[in-house]
Amino acid sequence: MTKMASTLHFVLVHGVGGGSWCWYKIRCLMENSGYKVSCIDLKSGGIDSSDPNKVLTFEDYNQPLIDFLSTIPDHDKIILVGHSAGGLSLTHAILKFGKKIHLAIFIAATMLRLGFWTEQDVKDGVPDLSEFGDVEDVTFGNGPNEPPTSIVIKKEFQRKLAYHMSPLEDSTLASMLLKPGPIRALQGAQFKETGNDNDIDKVTRVYIKTLNDRIVKPEQQDAMIKKWAPADVYVLESDHSPMFSTPFLLFGMLIKAVASTQIKLDLLDQRPLSEH
Repeated sequence: MTKMASTLHFVLVHGVGGGSWCWYKIRCLMENSGYKVSCIDLKSGGIDSSDPNKVLTFEDYNQPLIDFLSTIPDHDKIILVGHSAGGLSLTHAILKFGKKIHLAIFIAATMLRLGFWTEQDVKDGVPDLSEFGDVEDVTFGNGPNEPPTSIVIKKEFQRKLAYHMSPLEDSTLASMLLKPGPIRALQGAQFKETGNDNDIDKVTRVYIKTLNDRIVKPEQQDAMIKKWAPADVYVLESDHSPMFSTPFLLFGMLIKAVASTQIKLDLLDQRPLSEH
């Protein structure tokens, strides 16, 4: 039987309150270059009509990604790309589909090996915007005495915090499309290793740092990189949203990361059997 040729399949995952629309520039660059790319709306994100205040577990929030990955043929090489809180979605997916994922790329993203288990995990992986004042609209969908269920940056602060180096038309687009994100679900992102073949450390990871980030600050990114070291780290002079502010450079880094990973894997395959 003839073995089917592998196809690189980029799967792009948005952050809190975003949607597949966040990737419109990157998707265009990829498809114009002949790459296969899919952009996911997580539950309550993008055009998904779910109420974020009723999305209370991370598993529920991330189910659209898990469902989609389960449909991808085994001969496709999945390149998972996550932005911001989308990094948690990548980690969850790696634990579910480790064998199917060729590479995971974290862009200004929360990269914690098993999610939020300690106070340090929260300090490293959760944006702290308190220095900017009262910049978030918070909804307590389960009552005022319960933890908040959704959150969004107020419109008047969105450009300053997330898009200050991005074209004005992109921050305007974002202000029209951003939705409250299901913060209760995200805060509950705690993962466990299953002990099966989906070893979380077997999937190659790359981190793309954003040096002028006001959401996931560079020192937070450094702390996560140090704690769970990826195979490579690339650096962008970007705000929190390089898919808007530096799309061509980001696209180039994504392709470079894939090529570099493939070269390393090829070199490993060429070692004598005694070294494997």
